[in-house]
Amino acid sequence: MGIPRQLPNAITVARIPLAVVFFVVLLLGGTYGIDDLAMRWVAGILFIVAISTDWVDGYLARRFDIVSDFGKLWDPIADKLLTGAGFVGLAILGELQWWLVVVILVREIGITVHRLVVAKEHVVAAAWMGKVKTAVQGVALSWALLPLHVLIGAELWIVITAILMIAVLILTVASGIDYIVAQVRGSRRSA
Repeated sequence: MGIPRQLPNAITVARIPLAVVFFVVLLLGGTYGIDDLAMRWVAGILFIVAISTDWVDGYLARRFDIVSDFGKLWDPIADKLLTGAGFVGLAILGELQWWLVVVILVREIGITVHRLVVAKEHVVAAAWMGKVKTAVQGVALSWALLPLHVLIGAELWIVITAILMIAVLILTVASGIDYIVAQVRGSRRSA
């Protein structure tokens, strides 16, 4: 039994408008006070559903041997749009420091621009460290987005959020360095 060859790519593409809907819902609840708690739950759940599709499209592509250059290029871009929306949204709401968000976005945008620039020559697939980084970003953002402070208390929620965001920062910077080193080595081998 097979699946349509374009299903993994369709899932990847669907993550892009889902990121926009998530961002709007997050800001509507936090900025305009439209039933803050309910909207925050909706935003958190939308994020979790969207970030979970990253695993689904990758699994389907590998399982049915339908990995494509389109998926290798656009899957990380869709991930960055979604996680970027989460980081920026939380910063707008005053829940994350802007400096942290800027460091993360500079790394993400820089690597995305590089991938797009070299796409005509070759497609740069995500490396293992980048995949770990994305997974940890997904967990950290899911935790920060869900209003779990009402269940476990604000102090504990803030401490856990801070620990997760430090892990995100370290992995984001480390995977960025790993990406640059790998590209430099690849360029030297090609030359």
